[in-house]
Amino acid sequence: MADTPERATDASGTTDAAPSPPAYTAREMMAIAAGRFIADGDVLFAGTGVAMLAATVAKRIHAPHAHIFFETGGIGPQLDELPMAVADPRVMAYADLNAGLVEAFSYVANRRLHTIAFLGAAQIDRYGNMNSTVIGDYDHPTVRFSGSGGACDAGSLASGFIVFMQHGTRKFVEKLDYLTTPGWLEGGESRRHAGYRRGGPLAVVTNLCVLRFRKDTKAMYLAERFPGVTVEEIVANTGFVLDVEGAGVAKPPTAEELRILRDDVDPQRLILG
Repeated sequence: MADTPERATDASGTTDAAPSPPAYTAREMMAIAAGRFIADGDVLFAGTGVAMLAATVAKRIHAPHAHIFFETGGIGPQLDELPMAVADPRVMAYADLNAGLVEAFSYVANRRLHTIAFLGAAQIDRYGNMNSTVIGDYDHPTVRFSGSGGACDAGSLASGFIVFMQHGTRKFVEKLDYLTTPGWLEGGESRRHAGYRRGGPLAVVTNLCVLRFRKDTKAMYLAERFPGVTVEEIVANTGFVLDVEGAGVAKPPTAEELRILRDDVDPQRLILG
């Protein structure tokens, strides 16, 4: 995925290839790109998979005072070993507090904390509304998923949330088959008018790019494409007209970021694979 290295010229006029950037996978790029949204001191509601990687790598690299917690009740675990899922007992290893669902969601909703939730879904629309319930008719679906879990609560109550998706036209849709988790609803001020006092989607991180939301319309736009990915490829994999004005290229992972992710965060390759 890395860009072709530039060529450097030394003082003698000899042109040599610059050192090749380190190779990395789409999953590694997603984790590091999402982790860059985290500020030191944020309170992170982490889920399974890439979300767990993103939260942990952010804490290890640039946000050492971020606080990670899980819906199953592990508050501030040490995370010497990466859990495979939120129900893995390792989410409670050396934790500040071992509690339960009620306590975890009270942290999500606490207005004195800046809480960021990491979420995923089967479908998302241009305003960041998400479906993780059914594909097709609700009573006679083509596919029935496990449902909201804590996604609706987190999407409704957190200070903001970041979404992880694989990019494709069946996932990025004009109209959801079912609304599980509210994003910016119909755009503009519609979320606030519906009674949500805070929150909303901050970004969507996919295997191709980072998408954000316009401040006025709250419509999704292409913020950064990953190195080696074209704007045309992203547009072709999006099921609605995507705003690509001003899109940039994401900074690739550094060798040190990859070392921390691979050797410190997930040395057993539980999520990186």
